[in-house]
Amino acid sequence: QVQLVESGGGLVQAGGSLRLSCAVSRTTFSITHIAWYRRAPGKQRVFVAAITSGGNTRYADSVKDRFTISRDNARNTVYLQMNSLKPEDTAVYYCNQWPATSAWGQGTQVTVSS
Repeated sequence: QVQLVESGGGLVQAGGSLRLSCAVSRTTFSITHIAWYRRAPGKQRVFVAAITSGGNTRYADSVKDRFTISRDNARNTVYLQMNSLKPEDTAVYYCNQWPATSAWGQGTQVTVSS
């Protein structure tokens, strides 16, 4: 069973940067595709970025050229580097498998002030 824990959220000013971390269980990390999702206030949870076990990546158009997803096999961790943050990036961010399962965690809050 895959287990994931998000961390790294916080409050930043528009134009700033933040890096989120997703710790993944060691036994499944190398064979599992991982993605980041987010849910803004009053909106549906949406896809943000994904990385396959082979290192291929995908991004939502809204974050392309600003966010970068990566994985560190030695640390069993997936990262989401977020640059040039905008107020519309404010949301709770979740990591999950890709395609996502129904086992969502609590996520980590990202708030971007204007």
